Amino acid sequence: MDYNALALELHQRYKGKITTTLRDTGTLDKEKLSAYYTPGVAEVSRVIAEDPSKMSTYTWTNNLVAVISDGSAVLGLGNIGPRASMPVMEGKALLFKRFANIDSVPIILDVHTADEIVATIKAIAPSFGAINLEDIAAPLCFEVEERLKEQCDIPVFHDDQHGTAVVTLAGLINAMKVVGKNLYDCKVVLIGAGAAGTAIAKLLHMYGVGSIYAVDSKGIISDNRTDLNEEKRALMTYLETGISGTLDDAIVGADIFIGVSKPGLLTKEMVAKMAPKPVVFALANPTPEIMPEEAKAAGVAVIATGRSDFPNQVNNAIAFPGIFRGALDHGVKKITDEHKIAAAEVIASLIESPTPNEVIPSVFDPRLVDAIARAIK
Repeated sequence: MDYNALALELHQRYKGKITTTLRDTGTLDKEKLSAYYTPGVAEVSRVIAEDPSKMSTYTWTNNLVAVISDGSAVLGLGNIGPRASMPVMEGKALLFKRFANIDSVPIILDVHTADEIVATIKAIAPSFGAINLEDIAAPLCFEVEERLKEQCDIPVFHDDQHGTAVVTLAGLINAMKVVGKNLYDCKVVLIGAGAAGTAIAKLLHMYGVGSIYAVDSKGIISDNRTDLNEEKRALMTYLETGISGTLDDAIVGADIFIGVSKPGLLTKEMVAKMAPKPVVFALANPTPEIMPEEAKAAGVAVIATGRSDFPNQVNNAIAFPGIFRGALDHGVKKITDEHKIAAAEVIASLIESPTPNEVIPSVFDPRLVDAIARAIK
């Protein structure tokens, strides 16, 4: 199947992927029009003016998410600009509606500094029940999210970071059942210290994993490096930082490899240096750090990728619809690390008997959204 050609054909045929519909699907007669618009709507506005908390009672903000990007880190395409990011933002809106029946509005921003992005989003935040940040490049995304979480009274969630981290943790919980190891005792090597990699390291540390090594394009992130930016220096709080070298050095004795970087970085020779029954999450898209066939031939016990055509897909859509559904339904103001861990544990629990080819549930599992939403309180 030529998915590129199909994508172009479908997007052109339907002029995009989303639209709005009316919640009241009955007949719009004169009486209803007078209630929904003038003169009746003035009373609803008066009530909200007296008590702004009533906004979610009387408007669609109870079920509305803004999907916002500046187009600086889109899928595997990089900084392609806000206009070219719109099809991806529409796609995210499609997933919100399909999996969690959440309404969402794609918003692309033609501003690219932290101050501009934060000011713009803060100004429009009252129109929404939650904010989903999407495809904003690191390290800018870290500052933008933290500032918005402090300044907004609705949930703000950068899915490229936290959705990936939640599903990765869920998969690792089950992978440990397959290989008979304790996640807390494992040596984890993570390559890629951008948005997703940073969030994965932090969440694993929060979960209790004590031995995490991170590698970027210049080698192991360690105390000996003098070229680290502020974000990578902060990341060292969650890492083992006493050794220097390359991925080839870090991988020795590792129980788990997590890649959120580039194709082909993990070789079969490196896999041979890992601990017995190694677990590999090679999440680079569309081509992983090592292909599943090569990984299995090299002795990998559990292999996960970001692709739907291989088993164990680490797909953000497994997590974020349920997380937002729970936040909206339960009036959650901030999505915390505890919420993320709870979501990961719920996702893992849906696989009753994990196998090498099934440590992560399908994105189409009908239990996912409701199960996760119950844990976000």
